[in-house]
Amino acid sequence: MLQSLSRAVRRRLLPVSAAVLVVCGLLVWWLVPFGTPAPSGRVTFSTGVPTGVYQRYGELLQQALARDLPDVSITLRNSEGSQQNLARLASGEADFTIATSDAVAQYQRDRKPGFDQLRGCARLYDDYVQLVVRKDAPVRSVADLRGLRVGVGQEGSGVRLIADRVLAAGGLTPNVDIKPVSAGIDTMPGLLERGQLDAFFWSGGLPTQAVQALSERLPVRLIPLDATLIDNLHDVGESNRHYRSAVIPADAYTRAQDGQPVETLAVANLLVTTDASDSSLVEGFTRTVIRSRDRIGGQVHPAQLVDLRTAIYTEPLALHEGAQRYYRSVKP
Repeated sequence: MLQSLSRAVRRRLLPVSAAVLVVCGLLVWWLVPFGTPAPSGRVTFSTGVPTGVYQRYGELLQQALARDLPDVSITLRNSEGSQQNLARLASGEADFTIATSDAVAQYQRDRKPGFDQLRGCARLYDDYVQLVVRKDAPVRSVADLRGLRVGVGQEGSGVRLIADRVLAAGGLTPNVDIKPVSAGIDTMPGLLERGQLDAFFWSGGLPTQAVQALSERLPVRLIPLDATLIDNLHDVGESNRHYRSAVIPADAYTRAQDGQPVETLAVANLLVTTDASDSSLVEGFTRTVIRSRDRIGGQVHPAQLVDLRTAIYTEPLALHEGAQRYYRSVKP
């Protein structure tokens, strides 16, 4: 009988014991943190000129990050473009930025401060080189810019880098054969409209709002930049491996193109950080960039081209450990 009673007691105690174990487990889970803590803190994102694609993309990404990383405060900071962005990363003035792959390669080649600390998070979208003139201008090629006032981007921009290279590939010495005007996309359209520029270079996603708006106010054209320019980059001592032949679709700037596609050069944009950035933060940042593609792409068309399949190709930069962790987590 005692044995039978003991079995009965044990049966009644089993549910109680199980409940106690569950409660203890919950207490341990609550009191002892498991896994990687959510990233927190303040970071600075260096973008671009106020009316450029970098800035608008940064504004929309900031909103997406506020939802995905609520404990991280993101501050946007305008810049002249890729070259200044990279310098800010290296100096610690910024934590994340966007820069073109050719600007990154040049920064590394010049062995500028912090060049070996730069790391990639994602390949984003391509920039298209756009050479804009008035529709009635006699300019038909890069060579025709000789002696003219040409907007070449600001000193710290990726536009300046590629404009100088395209001019040289077209047979012109940038500071000798043209009258270079240092200005950004926020001011160059107005200068052309007022007759203070004869042409300007821009390198950005399609369509760029400032160029679109100009084409609606003023009859303008895009000058074709054919594939021979890429070949000529090697001849003038520049690597052409970061550039590809591309076509600006006929409907990118309807009024400026008269329904015709325009040949040009394209170069990839990279989301860049440094090896000092926290891995969990970089992982979260990269995840948001990929997941927010469609939401951001509805307002910034180039963002629609962000693709998980190509995002890992951040050459010439190695992927940051946090970005690697994200891509491994979504690998099929």
